[in-house]
Amino acid sequence: MDDVRGFYTNGFDEHGPTVGAEYHSKVLSNNKSPLYASLQWLRANDAIDDEDLIIFEKIKSTRNQLAHQLFAVVTGQVESAHETQFTDLVGLLRKIGVWWVANVEIPTNPDFDGQEIDEAGIVPGAVLSLQMLIEVASGSTELLEHWRNERVKRRADA
Repeated sequence: MDDVRGFYTNGFDEHGPTVGAEYHSKVLSNNKSPLYASLQWLRANDAIDDEDLIIFEKIKSTRNQLAHQLFAVVTGQVESAHETQFTDLVGLLRKIGVWWVANVEIPTNPDFDGQEIDEAGIVPGAVLSLQMLIEVASGSTELLEHWRNERVKRRADA
């Protein structure tokens, strides 16, 4: 939940970004875990709902199973529904990412003043990255090549 922490960044020092007291009082005071404190902050700001928190817990449980029992899952000794959770994972990442862009990044960027924003057209970076990984793992490199070509075009236009 680096975006939430980054939202409260107020400078830099020799160790990197620094956050002010507001981050501690408005986020970290909600939970000793920065992850869960950030999730609670997102919930309080209507970026996610209680159902999303349940989905997160299921995904986290599956992640822990894969991290600690990967061999047993791969060899079929332990059942896992990790493939079926990709849709939930992408959906949750998209929901948070779109909310962040629409409610934090766009309102704080004067380049978007007065512009109508179609939230359906917003593709958060985390979602794009995950989609590319899934497609490449499935044998398709079409999305990856499109992204590479667009990146080259943007560099040439700059």
